[in-house]
Amino acid sequence: MAKQLKVALIRGDGIGIDVSEATVEVVTAALAKVAAPELEYDEIRAGAGCFAETGNDIEPGGEERAGAADAIFLGAIGLPSIRHDDGTEISPHLRLRDRFGLYAGVRPVKAYPNAPQRLADPRAAGIDMVILRESTEGLFYSAAAHGRSDIRGDEEVRDTLRITRATTEKLHRFAFRLAEKRKSRGRPGHVTCVDKANVFASMAFFRKIFDEIAPDFPEIGKGYAYVDAQALNLIRAPWDADVLVMENMFGDILSDLAGGLVGGMGMAACAEIGDDNGLFQPAHGSAPDIMGQDKANPLAAILSGALMLDYLAEKSGEAVYASAAALIEGAVEAGFEANRLRPMEFGGDMGTRAVTDELLTLIAEDTRSDAA
Repeated sequence: MAKQLKVALIRGDGIGIDVSEATVEVVTAALAKVAAPELEYDEIRAGAGCFAETGNDIEPGGEERAGAADAIFLGAIGLPSIRHDDGTEISPHLRLRDRFGLYAGVRPVKAYPNAPQRLADPRAAGIDMVILRESTEGLFYSAAAHGRSDIRGDEEVRDTLRITRATTEKLHRFAFRLAEKRKSRGRPGHVTCVDKANVFASMAFFRKIFDEIAPDFPEIGKGYAYVDAQALNLIRAPWDADVLVMENMFGDILSDLAGGLVGGMGMAACAEIGDDNGLFQPAHGSAPDIMGQDKANPLAAILSGALMLDYLAEKSGEAVYASAAALIEGAVEAGFEANRLRPMEFGGDMGTRAVTDELLTLIAEDTRSDAA
């Protein structure tokens, strides 16, 4: 029997509370289906609401508890009406990325049957890529949460874009290993380095390290794209993409663009993985305008929960967690294919509760051997 693992649960703000609850329910049901122990949740208060009430963006000791857990799950953080005096958002999750070295930002982008497809070309039904965003350096090295900006009075602000060899080597190796895993599941097994190496020395350095790592993975194809050309390619032929690896800000922008191709941010799952810690969250915001109204699409959070289970399987060496992840992913696929998942975000008739309940039913109905 696999041992019980602990997850630091940060529900956060707005719909983060709603989608976190949905994720916990679905993850618990999937684990029960495969006879795995329930996860132990250590709830940590953090976010804009916490900041408004206490003056702290995360409860005292919260960061340490998050780091001690086997994984971190975060609903969503931020409220437009609550900001620091300089106008920046409350963002303790950026500090968690930095503190725990969560360099590999994994953003899967997958088209599902009967979900909105924004491109008319029928090949858009085959979109299945991963945007791998470095999550601790790049231009986000100077994010306001870290206090690294060079502020020169009220006349000028300079932010630093940082690329280091140590982090970039790990990122590129992660990219090629991810492509290997995807190739074993029938995907092309190809990594594209997305940069602006023709203009910035930092990006030329990023590409240089990519070229140094690539020979260690001779079975995986490689390619290059300048970020502006890649933005065009995501509209022109996104079905050709497999694993795209890039700097932090580029990944922040392109992952939202790619998410829009397969329905919207309600499908945008995210994992942020380092050497010792992993944080999992939907890539969407807190949408406080629909908080508590049973309108949020919980699928991005639930699919992030599946990513978390895959991570826990690898971290613990217990394959049963990967079986639970596959069960959730299969339920989402089957639900869309049978038109049993119809989120309001896509003009459907199902709110947060109805989508969650339908997934619970789909999991209960699953008869595959890996879910036995």
